[in-house]
Amino acid sequence: MGEFGAMAKPTNTYLKFGAAIVVIVVSLGFLAYTGVQESKSYYVTIRELHGMGNDAYTKRLRVAGNVQPGSIKRSGTQVQFVLVENDQTLSVVYTGTEAPPDTFKDESQALAEGKLGRDGVFQAKQLQAKCASKYAPKPGATATPAKTT
Repeated sequence: MGEFGAMAKPTNTYLKFGAAIVVIVVSLGFLAYTGVQESKSYYVTIRELHGMGNDAYTKRLRVAGNVQPGSIKRSGTQVQFVLVENDQTLSVVYTGTEAPPDTFKDESQALAEGKLGRDGVFQAKQLQAKCASKYAPKPGATATPAKTT
């Protein structure tokens, strides 16, 4: 009888160790899954955002458009502006940790990432912008073909 007691002890230790490993692996998997879900964002147009219904308030979204001239209002670290896409507009409040990029100005193309508030104002935590005029030819200028040799 003494032999069975001696053999049961190592097996019991292995079971406890195995159970602890399973708990750790399941916990890490859950944390990884929730982290991915938190950081996932969906790209939508302003028109699609307006048609999302209640889903618009629960998902992290990215919305692009052109900054409406004269709509930029700065107050400390907060910036309010309006994005325009075709005939659609979206009021945005940016409260990120970094200042808006230098290219963020009237008529620039901007990409705001955040969530839509119940008041219809998009609460952006990240903001990217590029100056549209930088990439487009100046009015009256003609494109010159590249020289080939």
